[in-house]
Amino acid sequence: MKAVTLIKNGDAAKAFEIREIAKPTPASDEVLIKVSAFGLNFADVMARNGMYKEAPPLPCVLGYDVAGMVEATGSSVTNVQPGQRVTALTRFGGYAEYAITKSTAVTAIPASVDDATATALTTQYITAYYAAAEAVNLFKGDKVLVHSGAGGVGTALIQYSKHKGCEIFSTAGSDEKLKQLALLGVQHCINYRTEDFENKIKTLTNGKGVDVIYDAVGGVSVKKGFRSLAAGGRLICYGASDMSDKNIFGKIGSALGFGFYHPVMLMMPSKAIIGVNMLKIADDKPQVIQRCLEAVIKLYEEGVFKPNIGKVFPVSEIAAAHEYLEKRKSMGKIVIKW
Repeated sequence: MKAVTLIKNGDAAKAFEIREIAKPTPASDEVLIKVSAFGLNFADVMARNGMYKEAPPLPCVLGYDVAGMVEATGSSVTNVQPGQRVTALTRFGGYAEYAITKSTAVTAIPASVDDATATALTTQYITAYYAAAEAVNLFKGDKVLVHSGAGGVGTALIQYSKHKGCEIFSTAGSDEKLKQLALLGVQHCINYRTEDFENKIKTLTNGKGVDVIYDAVGGVSVKKGFRSLAAGGRLICYGASDMSDKNIFGKIGSALGFGFYHPVMLMMPSKAIIGVNMLKIADDKPQVIQRCLEAVIKLYEEGVFKPNIGKVFPVSEIAAAHEYLEKRKSMGKIVIKW
């Protein structure tokens, strides 16, 4: 079978080759999927740049979410069967014509869900659901700040926050993206290129701060976010995109920018910092992934979750797709089709 293989770190144009590799065979608790589309996530960009320690050694096949048809199942699998259309989370290996994953990370999808939408409903929407419904609870009237709101996870977080009746603040880096945020229902749209979000939050909340912040940026954004929390506030970190396009000194600066925290600094103002890594959750608590996946599909069917597809690329343009995502041109999910 063909697979998009990461052969070297760095420049997307030189990083990938489409190679022939062996078609996998499912173990008793696994599902083999004939992939029709797979999604891109910012973790892919980090892995390509050699900044994602969970990634397998080179050469390797990246990919965290796929849509397609069940080709075969292991002997103990009961939730899906061959011939069913599914969406699935993959622990790498998604950039291929066939992908294999645990049955707990697979769910059947209705005919009304196209392949591109199906890929968005896995990694990005599961991350958002876990961050907003399991890592914390959102309540009506909560003030919620979503960084990078026009991206895939950001869009999902905004949709869920709106569903819960929250007052929503969100950042983006262009007028076009700010318009998208307003259409999503964001009450307070902040251009992080022209405005300091910390000062803006202070002004908009009369100095009180917000209740929940979702941060995929990292670096100094985390430190400023911590200062922007109200008493009892929670800061959920699920990415570090600020480190993706910098040299080694810039990366060190971004890492230091996160700040250093002592438990007393959390206890006295009653604030919390929560890290989210869905790969780790998938490895250690597959039942959580299954629960989140089922909840996401249900919320999609109820009209709460409405994925925005940023752009669809053919597999031959994998490098261009990576560059498009890395340069933050996308609004919504980036999808690759075979």
